[in-house]
Amino acid sequence: MVEKLKIRRVVFYIMALACLAAIAYIGHGWFYWAATIRELLTENKQLKQAITNLTLEDQIGYAKVISQENRDGKLFTNVRFVETARDDKLKKVLEKNYIVEGDIVHFDALIVKFGDKMVMDGKEKALYLWRRVYGENTAPENGLTIEEPGREPQRYKDLLNLLPENQRNLFWTNIWELANNPDQLKGYGIKAVYGNVVYSKLRKGLIYVFKISPTGQLYPETVPDMYE
Repeated sequence: MVEKLKIRRVVFYIMALACLAAIAYIGHGWFYWAATIRELLTENKQLKQAITNLTLEDQIGYAKVISQENRDGKLFTNVRFVETARDDKLKKVLEKNYIVEGDIVHFDALIVKFGDKMVMDGKEKALYLWRRVYGENTAPENGLTIEEPGREPQRYKDLLNLLPENQRNLFWTNIWELANNPDQLKGYGIKAVYGNVVYSKLRKGLIYVFKISPTGQLYPETVPDMYE
């Protein structure tokens, strides 16, 4: 009986030490992450210069209907989404086709704004990150991906080219995470405007140009497709 008690105590102590070690490891990892992102956002002058160099944008892409057809009594829209370059509205940086149920299509974007702490000229700057496409009968979380979350977006491919790859990855990982935790980087003057969804009833023969209003919000502008 005494031997069993001793064994139980030894096992208990081992398990307790293992738990403490795990907590210490996780705590150290979180502290390292917090310290690393803090240093990047507060001390890296190249990053701040890159954010400061962001120019005002008034157009960030467009969409057009390729075809529409009925299947078993349901309408499906084949839509082509095009993301355009920051410095050239005619240059495509990303192009994808999506099959969406219905003719009302939602385009979901994450808008990230940078305040005084992150810019050198005192003027607010913003990033526009395309997230997903979905129809009116589809839940947003089941939408079709536009840009891969966590990765460097195509239209900002050259934004951080002066930073090493590990710092670029750290920055974009944390920026995308704002979609899940918009206040995560609030202390650094970075805020996210999530749930910014543009939707329209799409039909063939029109191009839906995604514009940015003076207040920084997205809206669609419809123009005829001259190539139809």
